[in-house]
Amino acid sequence: MKSSISVCVIASLLSIAPVWAEQPIALALHGGAGTISPENLTPAKQQQIEAALDEALQAGYRLLNHGGSAVDAVEATILVLEDSPLFNAGKGAVYSWDESHQLDASLMSGQGRQAGAVAGVQRVKNPIKAARAVMDDSPHVLLSGSGADTFAERQGLELVSNSYFDTEQRLQSLQRAKQKIIEQTKSLHQANWDKLPLQYRSGTVGAVALDRNGNLAAGTSTGGMTAKRFGRIGDSPIIGAGTFADNRSCAVSATGHGEYFIRYNVAADICARVEYQQVSAAVSANQVINKVLVDAGADGGVVVVDPQGNVASPFNSKGMYRASIDGAGRKIIAIWEEPLVNEAIRR
Repeated sequence: MKSSISVCVIASLLSIAPVWAEQPIALALHGGAGTISPENLTPAKQQQIEAALDEALQAGYRLLNHGGSAVDAVEATILVLEDSPLFNAGKGAVYSWDESHQLDASLMSGQGRQAGAVAGVQRVKNPIKAARAVMDDSPHVLLSGSGADTFAERQGLELVSNSYFDTEQRLQSLQRAKQKIIEQTKSLHQANWDKLPLQYRSGTVGAVALDRNGNLAAGTSTGGMTAKRFGRIGDSPIIGAGTFADNRSCAVSATGHGEYFIRYNVAADICARVEYQQVSAAVSANQVINKVLVDAGADGGVVVVDPQGNVASPFNSKGMYRASIDGAGRKIIAIWEEPLVNEAIRR
């Protein structure tokens, strides 16, 4: 009896192994796009950023490599970026006009299009966890403001004082942004935030993943726009604009000038082109980022992964912090057009 059971177990494992071997896994992330130039990035700061990108990449990929879900991998990746003061999300969130922090995040599964998001939270240490809780533990997709903070608290998520998100670098950035806005016009009500340099209008983190079961997921998190007012919300928590995932096409996380990503429904448009025009995710993403958005006068980029584990990360700004491991195991950590690291890794 024991030997027959062992044979059955071994046979079962053997029948599963080829499926795992054939199904690729992949992960891609971004840490924001903008006016990033080699001249303005010191070697020490560049090394810090690359290390943080790699840490986030490994956190998510490790889960995928051990059979974890794409949703879990995306969440784990973004958590690392939220906890770093180097990026405009979580600890490194930019300041609003009143010197407070209002954070947004979203998460979406390509399996059944389940999604959750929060906007304008001020006390949740990790907004991506709140987005996950909305997806898993509520009948809603998007919660905002104090209600979202209260929901997160009732879900047992860690809350912090809003001052937890304070950093000297972001405070100085706010002061410079305010000065530029005041210089535009004597009336703040007539000030045009679009005239601010790109670094004040963008900055986001996000990730996309493909797991062993062939499921896709995407997530995005941000502190929003520097010096924003009136409860402004960008594309990051908007499903279809800054985040989208569907197993039939691809998973997308965006970064850039959020108002345009909302108007042009960027993340969903990329996936729709893949599904209905039968073009590759790379071609579709390039069309939207370097044609549709460029024609509209918008800056930004995306990371994309498809069901075969192909990764694309087009952007039309000077640079975009990004890292990825595609379905063939090729690893890239990059800021500008040329990858800084390009190596095959073993699973």
